[in-house]
Order: sequence, then structure tokens, then C-alpha cells
Amino acid sequence: MTNADPTNEKPEITAPQPPPATASVARAPAIIVTVIIAAIVGLSLWYLAQPQPVLVQGEADAIRIDIAARVDGKVGKRPVERGDNVAAEAILFEIDNPELITKLAQAQASLGVAKANLANIQAGTRQEEIAQKKAAMDVAAANVVLAQHSFDRIKELTGNGNASLQRLDEVTNDLEVAQSNSQRAKIAYQEAVNGYTPEERAIAEANVVQAQASIDTIQAQVSELTVKAPIAAQIYQIGAELGEYVSPGVPLLSLVDLSDVWLRFDLREDLVRGLKVGDEFKMRVPALGNREITAAIRFIKPRGEYSGWRATRATGDFDLRTFEVRAYPTPPVPELRPGMSVYAVAPAPSGK
Repeated sequence: MTNADPTNEKPEITAPQPPPATASVARAPAIIVTVIIAAIVGLSLWYLAQPQPVLVQGEADAIRIDIAARVDGKVGKRPVERGDNVAAEAILFEIDNPELITKLAQAQASLGVAKANLANIQAGTRQEEIAQKKAAMDVAAANVVLAQHSFDRIKELTGNGNASLQRLDEVTNDLEVAQSNSQRAKIAYQEAVNGYTPEERAIAEANVVQAQASIDTIQAQVSELTVKAPIAAQIYQIGAELGEYVSPGVPLLSLVDLSDVWLRFDLREDLVRGLKVGDEFKMRVPALGNREITAAIRFIKPRGEYSGWRATRATGDFDLRTFEVRAYPTPPVPELRPGMSVYAVAPAPSGK
């Protein structure tokens, strides 16, 4: 029995195995990530290349009326409080000033005196006074006759040497005095008959006008003691308390008219170009839950201001001015209050 030689055995031939699939599976995520990154980069470049809308921010505003004292005095009454809604002509303050009331009474008394004097002048001289002046004139004329007789008698006696020259001088003086008194009496009687002159009447009328003007001036000040609301509005601020002394110019309170609220924007001149009154655009109000409202332009300030600076070219010193634009909500938004912010895409010029 012979042993087999292992070296003479033929090797076993096996079939070739396919390559493992793990390599292709590992490259798939990398390809997907690359595609995603390329898409993101492409979209970013496309987005950056697109013109971005310009957001502008504005603010709600309303008519504010600041009321100041016109006269001095102490605050006596203040029937309103902050936040109250008041009607037009509603009483806001009552100021006490007794001295001013006294001056008004004095002026009214002066007017009464001036009117009485004018009425007396217009009525003319009373008949009793004319009769009195006539009697005084007759007495003066009689005195002249008496003095003339005395003078004639003494003059004759002096010529005969029966009277002294001193006596003649005395009766001469008495005659001159009587004649002068008679002349004054005649003038007084004539004045009584003619009445007051046109100049005296004019002076009396002017005194009445002056007294009335003084009353009107003081009355205007007295009327300012009661401060009333010029329009229907809401009390915004109060600057004076009860018992506080105020003087002319001291702020008393501020009113806000919530029925006339508008939106104010400060737009660069390149954004204002082409806008006109009547254009409408939409905006949102963060304080009202980002609510969208529509507003129409009613005012564009005719002159720009330097409220913001932006160079129009990199190497120059030119800047863009800012114009105030007022827009009113259409329809009105009752919840909109002054101070609320609004933002909107810059309105495009009409026709674009």
C-alpha cells in the first residue's frame, strides 16, 4: 500500500467573488449633501441678486392742543382728570382772581359816570339854569346903570369943585367893574342858551368809548378765568392741581383729538420721488397684532430736512434729504392711538 504524496494533489479552483457594495452606499450621502449645498448656494445667490423691498417705519400721530393760563390766579376747580373724554366748550379749569373781579366792577362804575355825563351834555342846559343866568345878566346891567349915574354925578361935582378927585377915581373904578361884570354875565347867559360845544360833546362821547373799552379788556380777562375745551378731545396731560397758583403762560393741560389720527413717515427723497397726494399703500401695526391697514397720502412736506444722512456716491459729499409724509387710514381705525409704530414697504410711485 503506497502513501499518497500530498505534493501531487491538484489545488482546488474557486469562482471569483463580486466586489462589496458598501463603498457605493457610503458615497450616496456625500452626493446628496453636495447637491443640497449647491442648491442652497444657488438659491442664496439668486435671492441676493433680487431687489429687496425697502421697509419704512412710521408713527401714529394726532392733533395735540396745549392749553396755558391767560391770567394769573389760584386754581379753584378742575372737574376733569387724565384720560377723560370731554366735549367742546366743556369746563376744564376755573381760576379764582378776586382782584380782577373788583377791577371789572370799577370799570363798570366808570362807564356809568361817563354815560351820565354824556347824557347831560346831550340834554343841553336846563331852562332853570338859563333863567338864572338871565337874572344874573339883568342884575349886572342894572349895576352898570347905577355905576354910570354915580360916575356922571361925581364927575359934575368934581368939575364944580364940590367933590375930590379921589372920589372921582373911586366911582370911575366902580363903573369899570360893573361893566366887566355885566360883560361876563352876558357871556354866561349866551353859553347857557347855546348849550355845550361840539368839542365838549366829542370829549364826552370819547370818555364813554374809553370806559367801554376798559370794561371789554377786563371782561376778556375775566372770561379767561374759566378755561373751556376748544374741541371734543381726550385729556392727555394735566399740569396744574387744585389750589396751585398759576400765571399767564403756565401750562394747564394738553388735549389729544383721537378722531383725527394720521400716520407720519420720514422718507428719503429717493423714496418720495413720484408719490403724490391720494396714493394708497398698506402697512402693519404691531400694537394691533400686526394688523394690516390701508392709508392714503394727504400731505407731502414741500421742503426736505436733514433728518437722516446717506451719501449718494461713495466719493462725494452729497446727501439725501428727508421729507415728511402724512397718510390717513382708509377707513379710519378707532383702535389706532398716537405713538403706535407702523411699518410698511416703501410705497411705489404711482404708475409703476
